[in-house]
Amino acid sequence: MSTKASPGSVIAGSGQIEGSPPVDDEHPQATRRSRGWGTRLPWPPSGLWRHPDFMRLWAADTVSQFGSQVTLLALPLTAALTLDASAAQMGFLTAAGTLPWLLIGLFAGAWVDRRRRRPVLVAADLARAFLLLAVPAAWALDALSIELLYAVAFLVGCLTVFFDVAYLAFLPALVRRDQLLEGNSKLGASASVAQFAGPGVAGGLVSLVSAPFAILLDGLSFLLSAFFLRQIRATEPAPVASASGRRVRAEIAEGLGMVLRDPILRALTGCGATTTLFGYAFLAVYVLYMTDHLGLGPGAIGAVFALGGFGALLGAMAAGPAARRFGVGPTIIWGRVLVGLGGMVIPVAVLVPAVALPLVVAAEFFQWLMLVLSDVNSLSLRQAVTPDRLQGRINATYRVLVWGFQPVGALLGGALGSFFGPPSALVIGVLGMLAAVIWVYWSPLRGLYEVPAMESAVQIGVEPA
Repeated sequence: MSTKASPGSVIAGSGQIEGSPPVDDEHPQATRRSRGWGTRLPWPPSGLWRHPDFMRLWAADTVSQFGSQVTLLALPLTAALTLDASAAQMGFLTAAGTLPWLLIGLFAGAWVDRRRRRPVLVAADLARAFLLLAVPAAWALDALSIELLYAVAFLVGCLTVFFDVAYLAFLPALVRRDQLLEGNSKLGASASVAQFAGPGVAGGLVSLVSAPFAILLDGLSFLLSAFFLRQIRATEPAPVASASGRRVRAEIAEGLGMVLRDPILRALTGCGATTTLFGYAFLAVYVLYMTDHLGLGPGAIGAVFALGGFGALLGAMAAGPAARRFGVGPTIIWGRVLVGLGGMVIPVAVLVPAVALPLVVAAEFFQWLMLVLSDVNSLSLRQAVTPDRLQGRINATYRVLVWGFQPVGALLGGALGSFFGPPSALVIGVLGMLAAVIWVYWSPLRGLYEVPAMESAVQIGVEPA
């Protein structure tokens, strides 16, 4: 397989953007060969700390992640506390922010593949900052309305779709294929820290300065993110020109077809979709189970979710070492197995109420650790085997197919909880998440021990570009 780019824009044979650090061949003894397809992995895995452009991308992502955690809490609180929104209006507000992936996700993938990614990232950050700043401005002018919040949530959601697709497609062009796992681990660590600390910070800000003003800080975080992205110096390869007269629909079909035909991408997508379906069925009754069956109060439930975020952080940090020790494919497979097995602790808690809280906290921590450890490796593998010209479409197709099961899973969990009770619904959800491993077990991942090089992709199922 080969990637197509403008002459001189990519270092020959490396897949790197011009200006990225060269491969370090000074210590050949510090690398090891895989037991299967792949490239040499440098040791120690610290190269990206010395990669200025990646560090700028990481800084932009970290700032944006924390800002987004603020809005995740502050926007619904603005509706509930400032506008006294009804339950139906709160539902519409949530839907407005989640619909864009289903509506425009596939189109965004094809659109991004026709353009350089960094300008898309900067433009999306600036536009999101402008939209979010409209909320505190309207509040200050006594012109805030629920309709404005609907519009802001929907438009910010649309821009986030384009940003996320371009962001996932940009990293493989910025770093070497053998650095993807390290890069995704670092980015995943930022997301996990934001998940762990963000809600507490957001709650404190809302209490201190009011919900609308807290959204102002998220708007400023997007401006800062755009600043860091603008500082990236590497020259991005020109996108491959689409065939003459080719329509976006045909390009969407190409990306969708590749995900469905390729054995690795199909396995990762099927596993992700199954985990999402049953994971959201689990989440639909999880809080109800903790309150009604375990008698946990808000403080204890908050501690449970906070420990889950801490587990996610450790999972992101352990993703690289685990892949080097056990192999990328086995890490993905056994990570999914342990997610399902870890969840079986939760129903046991109802049988021993004296230790219910420690059991639930342990399960939340362990499941998030294993899930993120597996997901970081899955994302790195998906990026590595995808040609650059298809990065946007493959990532968008994956998210649409996987995230599209979120509302379906939530409805399934509600129905199961109503008919059989929350404990039974949780058990079904856990068993479904465990069954997701079938997709990756019966695939080439069992024999895949390293993130493959582009030239090895044909051997493992990815069709040439």
